Amino acid sequence: MKTAIMQPYFFPYIGYWQLINAVDTFVILDDVNYIKKGYINKNAILISGKPQNIVLEILEASQNKYINEIMHSGNTSKLLKTIQRTYSKAPYFKDVYQLLEKVLTNSEKNLAKFLGFQLVYISSYLNLDTNFLYSSEINKNNNLKGQDKLIEISTKLETEQYINAIGGIELYDKIKFKNQNIRLNFIKNNPLKYKQFSNDFIPNLSIIDIMMFNNIDDIKIMLNSYELI
Repeated sequence: MKTAIMQPYFFPYIGYWQLINAVDTFVILDDVNYIKKGYINKNAILISGKPQNIVLEILEASQNKYINEIMHSGNTSKLLKTIQRTYSKAPYFKDVYQLLEKVLTNSEKNLAKFLGFQLVYISSYLNLDTNFLYSSEINKNNNLKGQDKLIEISTKLETEQYINAIGGIELYDKIKFKNQNIRLNFIKNNPLKYKQFSNDFIPNLSIIDIMMFNNIDDIKIMLNSYELI
């Protein structure tokens, strides 16, 4: 079985979805500390030709809390208005906006579960058949941190191949995974480019931008445009 384990992000960029697409089981890492300056509750979309963040506001944010201990404030109507104003003339606006409405107006206030719902729902839209689990629901040694925690989870799931985002290449040791009979690979996405509005192409935006300008068949090609190293 192929497995990936990542913190949940807010409408993450294409590389995150390539990781979901590459594995059989994707573990939403919700029992780790919230990172204030990361992408757990924000991401960039194209506003007036420039990348600007949209932010899911959260309550009592603290890096001393796990992601699954935090609630969001429900500023989703404001976010939808921003998205509508920004992408109303995009070619796939109608279908994608309806999708985003269902994601952003769902009643879940727990940050981890809200983001998990988003990942599952968009994966369904993109015709991905990946199985999702929450790390907090896996029986494991919760005293472990970092790489040891990932190996523990992978072992519990009888993982044969663990795939991580390219950012982990300096953090995780292939030999330590191999010692547990797990093959470790990193996903390196190939450069992507697609037509946005009339502006110069702005890369690495939220999946929202990609869905607004591309049909599902073209997105599937993008999802497979990577190499494992």
